[in-house]
Amino acid sequence: MAGKTNEKKVDQQTSKLNNKQYERELRKLQTKLVQMQEWVKAAGAKIAVVFEGRDAAGKGGVIHRIMERVSPRVFRHVALPAPTEREKSQLYAQRYIKEMPAAGEVTIFDRSWYNRALVEHVMGFCSTKQYAEFLRMCPAFESLLKNNGIILVKYWFEVSEQEQHKRFLKRIEDPMRRWKLSPMDLESHHRWYDYSRARDAMFAATDTPQSPWYVVQTDDKKRARLNCISHLLGVLPWKKIPMARVTLPNRQKPKGYKAPEWNYRWIPEKY
Repeated sequence: MAGKTNEKKVDQQTSKLNNKQYERELRKLQTKLVQMQEWVKAAGAKIAVVFEGRDAAGKGGVIHRIMERVSPRVFRHVALPAPTEREKSQLYAQRYIKEMPAAGEVTIFDRSWYNRALVEHVMGFCSTKQYAEFLRMCPAFESLLKNNGIILVKYWFEVSEQEQHKRFLKRIEDPMRRWKLSPMDLESHHRWYDYSRARDAMFAATDTPQSPWYVVQTDDKKRARLNCISHLLGVLPWKKIPMARVTLPNRQKPKGYKAPEWNYRWIPEKY
């Protein structure tokens, strides 16, 4: 009996979710995200969620599903471009600090201050001293966030070497995905083991009890999306807030209003 149970678990983990199953589970999770949003506003919670990981590991897909049904006034997606010359002269964390959530906000960092431990280090965009100082100071920086009432959740998206290769080939071949392919993506494919070493060093320095890394296996994109959103809902201390009853008011009377005879520029109805 135990053997059959284990086999069933393996089958569930390795079999692909069909679209109907996936959409059903996603809707349940997105409904809970909307409920959590009400708690964030009511409690004045300040939540920062960091998404890091291999290129083509599916971070964007998870972020899109999180943002799809919630309010952009509560959930903010932050994906900063390369720093300007002025920003390069500032404190390294300065441009990230100004993006931190205020009360009643959730900030989703699509890449973050961990650029220094990953792409900047691997590609030689920072000095060895800057890299070492970052790894040494990062836990203290994150403790500072926590001491100021910010709940920090960090995710690392891990994809297998073979699956990343397949996804990069799709980006090259599919015109609809070509925009996702950058020179840094090509370098990350080439420097797989350099990024592995950088990830390992980053974990060793910054995977702390007060600010742990949660790892998402993403070879199966649909399962990864569901697993990550489910985990986020489970790791945050939210509770369901009773919704106030809403009554739709009656429309006002026209009181003599008449629509003007205006030649509206209607767009063609092709569909």
